[in-house]
Amino acid sequence: MLNKLDQYLIRQFWILLGLSILGFVSIFVIVDLIENMDRFMDNNVPSNIVIQYYFYTIPWFVSIGLPMSMLISTVFSLGSMVKRNEWTAMKASGISLYRAAVPLLLSGALISAISFILDNQLVAWGNEKRFEIDRDYVKRKSRHKLKNTLKDIFLQKNSTTHVSLSKYFIHKETGNDLTLVDLGETTLRKRIDAKKITWNADSLKWSLSDFSIREFGENGIEKNVAVNEGDTLVVLGFLPDEIQQQARKPDELDYFKLTERIIQLKENGVDTLRWEVTRYLKVSFVFTNLIVVLFGIPLVVLKEKNSLSFGAGMSVFVIFGYYAFIKFGQSMGFNGIVDPMLAAWLGNIVFMVGGIILILKVRT
Repeated sequence: MLNKLDQYLIRQFWILLGLSILGFVSIFVIVDLIENMDRFMDNNVPSNIVIQYYFYTIPWFVSIGLPMSMLISTVFSLGSMVKRNEWTAMKASGISLYRAAVPLLLSGALISAISFILDNQLVAWGNEKRFEIDRDYVKRKSRHKLKNTLKDIFLQKNSTTHVSLSKYFIHKETGNDLTLVDLGETTLRKRIDAKKITWNADSLKWSLSDFSIREFGENGIEKNVAVNEGDTLVVLGFLPDEIQQQARKPDELDYFKLTERIIQLKENGVDTLRWEVTRYLKVSFVFTNLIVVLFGIPLVVLKEKNSLSFGAGMSVFVIFGYYAFIKFGQSMGFNGIVDPMLAAWLGNIVFMVGGIILILKVRT
Protein backbone atom coordinates (compact mmCIF):
# COMPACT_ATOMS: atom_id res chain seq x y z
CA MET A 1 0.00 0.00 0.00
CA LEU A 2 1.45 3.38 -0.98
CA ASN A 3 1.59 6.01 1.77
CA LYS A 4 1.46 9.78 1.23
CA LEU A 5 5.25 10.03 0.90
CA ASP A 6 5.28 7.39 -1.86
CA GLN A 7 2.46 9.16 -3.68
CA TYR A 8 4.28 12.49 -3.35
CA LEU A 9 7.52 11.09 -4.74
CA ILE A 10 5.78 9.23 -7.57
CA ARG A 11 3.77 12.32 -8.55
CA GLN A 12 6.90 14.49 -8.69
CA PHE A 13 8.84 11.81 -10.55
CA TRP A 14 6.20 11.20 -13.22
CA ILE A 15 5.56 14.90 -13.85
CA LEU A 16 9.29 15.48 -14.35
CA LEU A 17 9.51 12.34 -16.50
CA GLY A 18 6.75 13.53 -18.80
CA LEU A 19 8.34 16.97 -19.18
CA SER A 20 11.79 15.43 -19.76
CA ILE A 21 10.54 13.06 -22.46
CA LEU A 22 8.66 15.90 -24.16
CA GLY A 23 11.79 18.05 -24.06
CA PHE A 24 14.13 15.38 -25.39
CA VAL A 25 11.77 14.30 -28.17
CA SER A 26 11.31 17.93 -29.24
CA ILE A 27 15.07 18.46 -29.34
CA PHE A 28 15.61 15.21 -31.28
CA VAL A 29 12.96 16.11 -33.86
CA ILE A 30 14.29 19.64 -34.38
CA VAL A 31 17.93 18.53 -34.66
CA ASP A 32 17.05 15.65 -36.99
CA LEU A 33 14.87 17.89 -39.16
CA ILE A 34 17.67 20.45 -39.51
CA GLU A 35 20.12 17.67 -40.37
CA ASN A 36 17.78 16.09 -42.94
CA MET A 37 16.38 19.27 -44.46
CA ASP A 38 18.78 19.27 -47.42
CA ARG A 39 18.02 15.60 -48.14
CA PHE A 40 14.26 16.25 -48.15
CA MET A 41 14.64 19.33 -50.35
CA ASP A 42 17.05 17.69 -52.82
CA ASN A 43 14.58 14.86 -53.36
CA ASN A 44 11.45 17.10 -53.37
CA VAL A 45 9.85 15.10 -50.57
CA PRO A 46 6.23 16.29 -49.98
CA SER A 47 5.54 17.94 -46.62
CA ASN A 48 2.93 15.31 -45.67
CA ILE A 49 5.56 12.57 -46.20
CA VAL A 50 7.99 14.46 -43.96
CA ILE A 51 5.30 14.65 -41.27
CA GLN A 52 4.68 10.90 -41.64
CA TYR A 53 8.44 10.27 -41.39
CA TYR A 54 8.67 12.02 -38.02
CA PHE A 55 5.42 10.50 -36.81
CA TYR A 56 6.99 7.06 -37.31
CA THR A 57 10.26 8.28 -35.76
CA ILE A 58 8.74 9.49 -32.46
CA PRO A 59 8.59 6.00 -30.81
CA TRP A 60 12.32 5.57 -31.46
CA PHE A 61 13.09 9.04 -30.07
CA VAL A 62 11.04 8.23 -26.96
CA SER A 63 12.92 4.94 -26.54
CA ILE A 64 16.41 6.48 -26.71
CA GLY A 65 15.34 9.45 -24.60
CA LEU A 66 13.80 7.39 -21.80
CA PRO A 67 17.04 6.52 -19.91
CA MET A 68 18.14 10.17 -19.91
CA SER A 69 14.67 11.28 -18.82
CA MET A 70 14.59 8.66 -16.06
CA LEU A 71 17.92 9.81 -14.63
CA ILE A 72 17.01 13.50 -14.77
CA SER A 73 13.61 12.82 -13.17
CA THR A 74 15.27 10.86 -10.36
CA VAL A 75 17.90 13.53 -9.68
CA PHE A 76 15.49 16.48 -9.75
CA SER A 77 12.63 14.82 -7.83
CA LEU A 78 14.94 13.88 -4.94
CA GLY A 79 17.15 16.95 -5.37
CA SER A 80 14.23 19.33 -4.97
CA MET A 81 13.32 17.56 -1.71
CA VAL A 82 16.86 18.00 -0.45
CA LYS A 83 16.86 21.67 -1.45
CA ARG A 84 13.57 22.29 0.42
CA ASN A 85 14.90 20.44 3.49
CA GLU A 86 12.23 17.80 3.06
CA TRP A 87 14.96 15.17 2.95
CA THR A 88 16.27 16.33 6.37
CA ALA A 89 12.75 16.07 7.80
CA MET A 90 12.39 12.57 6.38
CA LYS A 91 15.62 11.41 8.01
CA ALA A 92 14.56 12.96 11.31
CA SER A 93 11.33 10.96 11.06
CA GLY A 94 13.31 7.75 10.68
CA ILE A 95 12.71 7.27 6.94
CA SER A 96 15.83 5.85 5.32
CA LEU A 97 17.09 6.44 1.78
CA TYR A 98 16.34 2.80 1.00
CA ARG A 99 12.68 3.26 1.94
CA ALA A 100 12.41 6.51 -0.02
CA ALA A 101 13.95 4.80 -3.05
CA VAL A 102 11.24 2.11 -3.23
CA PRO A 103 8.62 4.11 -5.22
CA LEU A 104 11.31 5.36 -7.62
CA LEU A 105 12.67 1.86 -8.21
CA LEU A 106 9.14 0.54 -8.72
CA SER A 107 8.55 3.29 -11.27
CA GLY A 108 11.83 2.32 -12.95
CA ALA A 109 10.76 -1.32 -13.14
CA LEU A 110 7.37 -0.32 -14.58
CA ILE A 111 8.99 1.93 -17.20
CA SER A 112 11.37 -0.91 -18.14
CA ALA A 113 8.40 -3.20 -18.81
CA ILE A 114 6.65 -0.48 -20.82
CA SER A 115 9.89 0.18 -22.71
CA PHE A 116 10.12 -3.48 -23.76
CA ILE A 117 6.59 -3.35 -25.16
CA LEU A 118 7.32 0.00 -26.82
CA ASP A 119 10.52 -1.28 -28.47
CA ASN A 120 8.95 -4.48 -29.72
CA GLN A 121 5.72 -2.99 -30.95
CA LEU A 122 5.88 0.68 -31.88
CA VAL A 123 9.64 1.20 -32.34
CA ALA A 124 10.17 -1.80 -34.63
CA TRP A 125 7.03 -0.90 -36.60
CA GLY A 126 8.00 2.78 -36.78
CA ASN A 127 11.56 2.00 -37.88
CA GLU A 128 10.29 -0.21 -40.70
CA LYS A 129 7.90 2.52 -41.90
CA ARG A 130 10.42 5.37 -41.74
CA PHE A 131 13.13 3.29 -43.43
CA GLU A 132 10.65 2.59 -46.24
CA ILE A 133 9.98 6.32 -46.61
CA ASP A 134 13.70 7.00 -46.65
CA ARG A 135 14.27 4.40 -49.39
CA ASP A 136 11.27 5.42 -51.49
CA TYR A 137 11.41 9.21 -51.26
CA VAL A 138 14.99 10.06 -50.27
CA LYS A 139 16.59 8.03 -53.04
CA ARG A 140 19.63 10.25 -53.19
CA LYS A 141 21.64 10.37 -49.94
CA SER A 142 19.39 7.71 -48.40
CA ARG A 143 20.72 6.44 -45.07
CA HIS A 144 18.81 3.18 -45.20
CA LYS A 145 19.48 1.75 -48.63
CA LEU A 146 18.92 -1.95 -48.99
CA LYS A 147 21.89 -4.03 -49.99
CA ASN A 148 21.88 -4.83 -53.70
CA THR A 149 23.43 -8.26 -53.11
CA LEU A 150 22.29 -10.70 -50.43
CA LYS A 151 24.22 -13.80 -49.41
CA ASP A 152 23.21 -17.02 -47.67
CA ILE A 153 19.46 -16.48 -47.88
CA PHE A 154 17.04 -18.80 -46.15
CA LEU A 155 13.25 -18.72 -46.40
CA GLN A 156 10.81 -20.95 -44.55
CA LYS A 157 7.48 -20.68 -46.30
CA ASN A 158 5.70 -23.02 -43.92
CA SER A 159 6.47 -25.97 -41.66
CA THR A 160 7.47 -28.16 -44.63
CA THR A 161 8.83 -25.90 -47.40
CA HIS A 162 12.38 -24.53 -47.07
CA VAL A 163 14.21 -22.37 -49.63
CA SER A 164 17.87 -21.39 -49.75
CA LEU A 165 19.97 -19.26 -52.13
CA SER A 166 23.71 -18.68 -51.99
CA LYS A 167 23.34 -15.20 -53.51
CA TYR A 168 20.54 -12.90 -54.65
CA PHE A 169 20.76 -9.66 -56.66
CA ILE A 170 17.88 -7.38 -55.66
CA HIS A 171 17.89 -4.98 -58.61
CA LYS A 172 18.26 -7.75 -61.21
CA GLU A 173 15.84 -10.07 -59.34
CA THR A 174 18.12 -13.03 -59.96
CA GLY A 175 19.58 -15.61 -57.61
CA ASN A 176 22.23 -18.32 -57.61
CA ASP A 177 22.27 -21.91 -56.31
CA LEU A 178 18.61 -22.43 -55.44
CA THR A 179 17.57 -25.33 -53.27
CA LEU A 180 13.88 -25.78 -52.52
CA VAL A 181 12.84 -28.70 -50.34
CA ASP A 182 9.29 -29.81 -49.55
CA LEU A 183 9.67 -32.11 -46.55
CA GLY A 184 6.05 -33.18 -46.31
CA GLU A 185 4.59 -34.38 -43.03
CA THR A 186 6.78 -37.47 -42.69
CA THR A 187 9.02 -37.86 -45.74
CA LEU A 188 10.65 -35.74 -48.44
CA ARG A 189 8.12 -35.02 -51.22
CA LYS A 190 9.95 -32.70 -53.61
CA ARG A 191 13.32 -31.09 -54.22
CA ILE A 192 14.23 -28.40 -56.76
CA ASP A 193 17.82 -27.36 -57.49
CA ALA A 194 18.90 -24.67 -59.96
CA LYS A 195 22.15 -22.88 -60.73
CA LYS A 196 20.30 -19.65 -61.45
CA ILE A 197 16.78 -18.25 -61.03
CA THR A 198 15.35 -15.07 -62.60
CA TRP A 199 12.00 -13.45 -61.86
CA ASN A 200 9.73 -13.18 -64.90
CA ALA A 201 7.36 -10.28 -64.24
CA ASP A 202 5.13 -11.08 -67.24
CA SER A 203 4.24 -14.62 -66.14
CA LEU A 204 4.75 -13.98 -62.40
CA LYS A 205 6.94 -17.09 -62.32
CA TRP A 206 10.60 -17.88 -61.80
CA SER A 207 12.81 -18.83 -64.74
CA LEU A 208 15.09 -21.72 -63.74
CA SER A 209 18.41 -22.34 -65.52
CA ASP A 210 20.43 -25.57 -65.29
CA PHE A 211 17.92 -27.17 -62.96
CA SER A 212 16.71 -30.49 -61.59
CA ILE A 213 13.26 -31.27 -60.19
CA ARG A 214 12.83 -34.46 -58.18
CA GLU A 215 9.59 -35.86 -56.78
CA PHE A 216 9.43 -38.60 -54.14
CA GLY A 217 6.82 -41.15 -53.21
CA GLU A 218 5.38 -41.87 -49.79
CA ASN A 219 8.22 -44.27 -49.00
CA GLY A 220 10.81 -41.59 -49.84
CA ILE A 221 11.89 -43.24 -53.10
CA GLU A 222 12.49 -40.99 -56.07
CA LYS A 223 9.68 -41.43 -58.63
CA ASN A 224 9.98 -38.51 -61.10
CA VAL A 225 13.13 -36.66 -62.19
CA ALA A 226 13.50 -33.74 -64.58
CA VAL A 227 17.03 -32.52 -65.33
CA ASN A 228 17.70 -29.79 -67.87
CA GLU A 229 20.50 -27.35 -68.61
CA GLY A 230 18.06 -24.99 -70.36
CA ASP A 231 15.40 -22.67 -68.93
CA THR A 232 11.86 -23.24 -67.71
CA LEU A 233 9.21 -21.21 -65.91
CA VAL A 234 8.13 -22.56 -62.51
CA VAL A 235 5.96 -21.35 -59.62
CA LEU A 236 8.21 -21.64 -56.57
CA GLY A 237 5.75 -20.25 -54.02
CA PHE A 238 7.65 -17.08 -53.10
CA LEU A 239 8.10 -13.61 -54.60
CA PRO A 240 11.09 -11.24 -54.93
CA ASP A 241 9.65 -9.04 -52.16
CA GLU A 242 9.88 -11.94 -49.73
CA ILE A 243 13.58 -12.34 -50.46
CA GLN A 244 14.13 -8.61 -50.00
CA GLN A 245 12.84 -8.96 -46.46
CA GLN A 246 16.16 -10.67 -45.77
CA ALA A 247 17.84 -7.29 -46.32
CA ARG A 248 15.89 -5.70 -43.49
CA LYS A 249 18.02 -4.42 -40.65
CA PRO A 250 17.67 -5.88 -37.13
CA ASP A 251 16.31 -2.49 -35.99
CA GLU A 252 13.25 -3.14 -38.16
CA LEU A 253 12.53 -6.43 -36.38
CA ASP A 254 11.15 -6.85 -32.88
CA TYR A 255 12.67 -9.26 -30.38
CA PHE A 256 10.47 -12.17 -31.35
CA LYS A 257 10.91 -11.80 -35.13
CA LEU A 258 14.62 -11.38 -34.58
CA THR A 259 14.68 -14.63 -32.59
CA GLU A 260 12.85 -16.43 -35.43
CA ARG A 261 15.30 -15.03 -37.98
CA ILE A 262 18.29 -16.19 -35.90
CA ILE A 263 16.87 -19.72 -35.66
CA GLN A 264 16.32 -19.80 -39.42
CA LEU A 265 19.83 -18.54 -40.16
CA LYS A 266 21.39 -21.05 -37.76
CA GLU A 267 19.50 -23.91 -39.38
CA ASN A 268 20.95 -22.77 -42.68
CA GLY A 269 24.49 -22.62 -41.28
CA VAL A 270 24.79 -18.81 -41.37
CA ASP A 271 26.87 -16.94 -38.76
CA THR A 272 24.43 -15.13 -36.44
CA LEU A 273 26.87 -13.44 -34.05
CA ARG A 274 25.84 -9.86 -34.85
CA TRP A 275 22.17 -10.78 -34.86
CA GLU A 276 22.43 -12.38 -31.42
CA VAL A 277 24.20 -9.35 -29.94
CA THR A 278 21.44 -7.11 -31.33
CA ARG A 279 18.74 -9.40 -29.91
CA TYR A 280 20.24 -9.36 -26.41
CA LEU A 281 20.62 -5.58 -26.63
CA LYS A 282 16.87 -5.28 -27.21
CA VAL A 283 16.38 -6.82 -23.75
CA SER A 284 19.31 -5.26 -21.90
CA PHE A 285 18.56 -1.73 -23.09
CA VAL A 286 15.10 -1.67 -21.49
CA PHE A 287 16.67 -2.39 -18.07
CA THR A 288 18.74 0.77 -18.50
CA ASN A 289 15.69 2.68 -17.31
CA LEU A 290 15.74 0.88 -13.96
CA ILE A 291 19.52 0.94 -13.48
CA VAL A 292 19.87 4.70 -14.08
CA VAL A 293 17.31 5.25 -11.30
CA LEU A 294 19.39 3.06 -8.99
CA PHE A 295 22.51 5.00 -9.96
CA GLY A 296 20.84 8.42 -9.77
CA ILE A 297 19.41 8.13 -6.24
CA PRO A 298 22.77 8.32 -4.38
CA LEU A 299 24.04 11.12 -6.66
CA VAL A 300 21.60 13.53 -5.01
CA VAL A 301 22.42 12.78 -1.38
CA LEU A 302 26.19 12.41 -1.74
CA LYS A 303 26.55 16.18 -1.48
CA GLU A 304 23.40 17.52 0.13
CA LYS A 305 24.57 21.17 0.07
CA ASN A 306 24.89 21.13 -3.73
CA SER A 307 22.57 18.24 -4.47
CA LEU A 308 20.89 19.58 -7.62
CA SER A 309 23.95 21.06 -9.30
CA PHE A 310 26.13 18.05 -8.43
CA GLY A 311 23.43 15.56 -9.44
CA ALA A 312 22.70 17.35 -12.73
CA GLY A 313 26.40 17.54 -13.60
CA MET A 314 27.00 13.89 -12.77
CA SER A 315 23.91 12.89 -14.74
CA VAL A 316 25.53 14.09 -17.96
CA PHE A 317 28.67 12.11 -17.16
CA VAL A 318 26.66 9.00 -16.25
CA ILE A 319 24.56 9.08 -19.46
CA PHE A 320 27.55 9.50 -21.76
CA GLY A 321 29.50 6.87 -19.83
CA TYR A 322 26.56 4.46 -19.96
CA TYR A 323 26.12 4.78 -23.73
CA ALA A 324 29.89 4.46 -24.19
CA PHE A 325 29.88 1.14 -22.30
CA ILE A 326 26.89 -0.08 -24.33
CA LYS A 327 28.71 0.70 -27.60
CA PHE A 328 31.95 -0.79 -26.25
CA GLY A 329 30.21 -4.04 -25.31
CA GLN A 330 28.38 -4.13 -28.65
CA SER A 331 31.66 -3.70 -30.53
CA MET A 332 33.33 -6.53 -28.58
CA GLY A 333 30.32 -8.75 -29.21
CA PHE A 334 30.29 -8.03 -32.94
CA ASN A 335 33.96 -8.95 -33.14
CA GLY A 336 33.46 -12.19 -31.19
CA ILE A 337 35.74 -11.11 -28.31
CA VAL A 338 33.09 -11.82 -25.66
CA ASP A 339 29.86 -13.81 -25.51
CA PRO A 340 26.90 -12.01 -27.17
CA MET A 341 24.89 -11.91 -23.94
CA LEU A 342 27.80 -10.50 -21.91
CA ALA A 343 28.48 -7.95 -24.65
CA ALA A 344 24.88 -6.71 -24.51
CA TRP A 345 24.75 -6.59 -20.70
CA LEU A 346 28.23 -5.15 -20.05
CA GLY A 347 27.05 -1.56 -19.53
CA ASN A 348 24.17 -2.68 -17.30
CA ILE A 349 26.43 -4.83 -15.13
CA VAL A 350 29.04 -2.08 -14.63
CA PHE A 351 26.52 0.62 -13.73
CA MET A 352 24.31 -1.64 -11.63
CA VAL A 353 27.30 -2.65 -9.50
CA GLY A 354 28.37 1.02 -9.33
CA GLY A 355 24.88 2.10 -8.28
CA ILE A 356 24.66 -0.55 -5.54
CA ILE A 357 28.08 0.46 -4.17
CA LEU A 358 27.13 4.14 -4.11
CA ILE A 359 23.75 3.57 -2.49
CA LEU A 360 25.37 1.44 0.24
CA LYS A 361 28.01 4.12 0.97
CA VAL A 362 25.74 7.14 1.34
CA ARG A 363 24.45 8.12 4.74
CA THR A 364 20.86 6.98 5.04
